Amino acid sequence: MPENPRQTKGEEIANKPNQVTRIDDSHYRVKSQTINTWYDVIVTENGWNCNCPDHTYRQVCCKHIHAVEVSIKLRKEIEKTIVIEPIKTDSCPKCKSISLVKHGIRHNKYYDIQRYSCNECKFRFSVNLGFERMKGSPQIITSALQLYFSGESFRNVQKFLRLQGVEVNHKTVYNWIKRYVGLMEKYLENITPQVSDTWRADELYLRIKGNPKYLYALMDDQTRFWIAKQVSDRKYTADVIPMFTDAVKTAQKKPKVMITDGAWNFERASRRAFYTNEKPRTQHIRHIHLKGDMNNNKMERLNGEIRDREKVMRGIKRDDSPVISGYQIYHNYIRPHMGLEGKTPADKAGIKIEGENKWITLIQNASKN
Repeated sequence: MPENPRQTKGEEIANKPNQVTRIDDSHYRVKSQTINTWYDVIVTENGWNCNCPDHTYRQVCCKHIHAVEVSIKLRKEIEKTIVIEPIKTDSCPKCKSISLVKHGIRHNKYYDIQRYSCNECKFRFSVNLGFERMKGSPQIITSALQLYFSGESFRNVQKFLRLQGVEVNHKTVYNWIKRYVGLMEKYLENITPQVSDTWRADELYLRIKGNPKYLYALMDDQTRFWIAKQVSDRKYTADVIPMFTDAVKTAQKKPKVMITDGAWNFERASRRAFYTNEKPRTQHIRHIHLKGDMNNNKMERLNGEIRDREKVMRGIKRDDSPVISGYQIYHNYIRPHMGLEGKTPADKAGIKIEGENKWITLIQNASKN
């Protein structure tokens, strides 16, 4: 089909700043691209109407109407986006006044914290949300999290911290991970990702405490958001209905297409967790191929990430290890993916983490909420 030049120009207008002004839901104004004037685009019973010459005399859908349609679509996408921002020190915790001044540095045993003074009630305070009474600064702790989940061992993280002048035991690093992974996990489970209608599932062989286990993972096809997981003792006969049910709870919807291998437990879970009396029902594609659209390369890439992480650890040491949940958070919210144009799965799923240090942003918001 030939490209519509008016639609193309409309997209260009909508993507330029200050070209489309919203008066209300039924009235927009679009700047002319040739003369110094604005055109009114108003919704009627017959659709959008524009007072530009192109629409008035030719009765065609002009570029200004296309610009409004694109602008509405972009606005709806922005409205869906959940923005998690860093916690700012902008008000007094006692009187809520925003008239604050810096009042020296509080020297702790392990690091320094900025102290503030309120001009209204003269209350002095410092803010260290989420990192109170810790043996490391927020930057040190989050550096340890980043190093560990990007592939370093506990002892290598310990060596790195020693170079920064911080003496901690490798078990302390583990305790940091256990503490903050649990904190972030409880916070993030209440946030709904905007995933697509096509999901994938697969299993990965692991060793936990020296025993063979299987990590089942369920991922969104479009955003690569790791939606749900489950550890089981068996490969083909494990009951993975809980993982499918958790995925529906997390995404707040059921998929239209579910892609897995031919294992019967996937078929059983799909029927039980996704069944509905209403049509269309979830289509379960069980026979994946090495080539074409029905391959499982995206799941194999996730399995490769987890396998690389496990090799450094030489197996997972505890059944309740926070490593798997922590890596799920790292994969979804922290790690940029080349297949997603350098964005994280959370970015693609409408969850934006602000701030230079996303670990600190997540930990602070988790502590506050």
